[in-house]
Amino acid sequence: MDVTDLALLKEQYTTKTALATELINLEAILSLPKSTEAFISDVHGEYDAFQHVLRNGSGNVKQKVADLFAGKMTPQTISHFSFLIYYPSERLAAIKKRYHDPDDLHQWYLDTFQRLIKLLHFVSTKYTRSKVRKALAPDFVYITEELLYGDYHSTDKAGYYQQITENIIALQQADEFIIASCHTIQRLVVDHLHLVGDIYDRGPHPELIMDRLMRYHSLDIQWGNHDILWLGAVSGSRLCLANLLRICARYNNLSIIEDAYGINLRHLSLFAEEHYQDNPAFRPKQLHSERPLSAAEELQITQIHQAIAIIQFKLEGPVIARRPEFKMAHRRLLDKIDYQKMTINLHGKSYPLENTCFQTIDPADPYKLLPEEQRVIDQLLSAFRNADKLQRHMAFLMRKGSMYLTYNDNLLFHGCIPVTADGQFQSFKLHGKEYAGKALLDVFERNLRASFAHPGDEDDCATDLLWYLWTGPLSPLFGKHDMTTFERYFISDPATHEEKTNPYYKLRREAWFVDSVLQEFGMSPATGHVINGHTPVKKGKTPVMADRKMIVIDGGFSKPYHKTTGIGGYTLLYNSYGMQLVTHQPFTSKADAIANLTDIISTKRIVDQVTERKLVAETDIGAELKQQVAVLRQLLADKE
Repeated sequence: MDVTDLALLKEQYTTKTALATELINLEAILSLPKSTEAFISDVHGEYDAFQHVLRNGSGNVKQKVADLFAGKMTPQTISHFSFLIYYPSERLAAIKKRYHDPDDLHQWYLDTFQRLIKLLHFVSTKYTRSKVRKALAPDFVYITEELLYGDYHSTDKAGYYQQITENIIALQQADEFIIASCHTIQRLVVDHLHLVGDIYDRGPHPELIMDRLMRYHSLDIQWGNHDILWLGAVSGSRLCLANLLRICARYNNLSIIEDAYGINLRHLSLFAEEHYQDNPAFRPKQLHSERPLSAAEELQITQIHQAIAIIQFKLEGPVIARRPEFKMAHRRLLDKIDYQKMTINLHGKSYPLENTCFQTIDPADPYKLLPEEQRVIDQLLSAFRNADKLQRHMAFLMRKGSMYLTYNDNLLFHGCIPVTADGQFQSFKLHGKEYAGKALLDVFERNLRASFAHPGDEDDCATDLLWYLWTGPLSPLFGKHDMTTFERYFISDPATHEEKTNPYYKLRREAWFVDSVLQEFGMSPATGHVINGHTPVKKGKTPVMADRKMIVIDGGFSKPYHKTTGIGGYTLLYNSYGMQLVTHQPFTSKADAIANLTDIISTKRIVDQVTERKLVAETDIGAELKQQVAVLRQLLADKE
């Protein structure tokens, strides 16, 4: 604790009684059970599935209901009551339609109040009253506390409690009270959320996820490689911007740009229409659940896809040329093409090119943008920088985000720590200095924050590093030697599509290696875990490795990965009893969930179980409270 904090405590607690009271409070808090943390990664714009997992607490809400009302509710009643907690407004509308007799609805309200108060009490037992009060809806704090902490065995207050509940109904506040209570239960079931990267790309509504996160009570974010593209675009990287637009076109998600963030793509569309035609390699991917595109819509996206891809490949050349420290000269591909034969020379071998769209490329100067291309990308960059909603979302992502986090004996980062085949941390040279391990992540984060705070010129090193984080061979967020985007579009030989992964992904199965990673970040191998996202866990593979020290939680929230993973995502829960990995089956839709009570089927697996419940005293917050306790005891001794 620094001198400033000490001075503030002296000012805040001026009397012996005040010091003693705060000591009693803090030491009591240290004895409470640790609250529940939830870890999610790679949600990739899948808002409906994401918000459902938040609402049901990764299955925790229904489990709490089943535990509390065991023997008193049928499975069907448990399901109905749980869905009321998940979606109170929508379920109330449906339930009220079933009751034609006002007396029946009145009775349902009274029964529901009683059940909600019992459940609220059940989920709040490991919190202080002060914390529970902060979680309550302000309009109902007094009423809820009276019912929550009431003595129902005393006849003296029986009429008092009855009058409260009757008046809630009589004054037409029943629906609002139920909605507020359900939201409080959701909030208390999971105390803190860790989102281990990749909010953006592929799915249709990352902006709704960001809106939801901005309302969430307590969270942190570890940036993923897809998030970096969006941060890079608003920081001034034309290359990051071109990449994210290409991905949006590829996955039929350009509406995110136009509808969600109000950015006009008309200039890009007109340019694409003038210069490009249909091309099977660039047609947008469509999921069966989506509205089929008309022929005109598909052609327009296909043209945009080609236009922005070629702009991207042109922009890569100058960045790679001016950054020899990136060691990516082999990725300057446009000057390796024989434009007459339509072949390319890669690694000493010639490959035929197919589905080409090189009509805007000058073979004599292949990386030079046409004046129209330059205007288009400049206009788009200006639009991204001035989009208010996007700026708010990115500012929040910066404020809550980081390259990595150590939290309660867990080390969280999205991708990898670049290493050699024998497990040595690989170094990246920047401005004459070598960075490896923890220092590598730190230097990338410093440059990202500098670029975001002061968007520079297009040849600014910090801004170029944002693109490197997306695709560079020693990027801890990418974790591969090459991103073979060009090859996948234009070369049929699958050998050229291979993206060699960093040895980290093989070594992380070994306990000795995970121990070395934990030690690099100042953590204990005896108690620590590493939690990653980024790489979908394929069917038949385990997400828990290295004697349960390594946990990979990318289970495929993104619909394009459902075939790869066979599931709909993972959530990791960490409470006072230990760690549980929750496996979620694919989510159908919010409408189906509400109408048919279709919950995500979730199964839990114990990852780490403790013999004694973990207390607040054993957490990072507990360590901070212990420091305060020591200072308060010293201040108290000074008053003796």
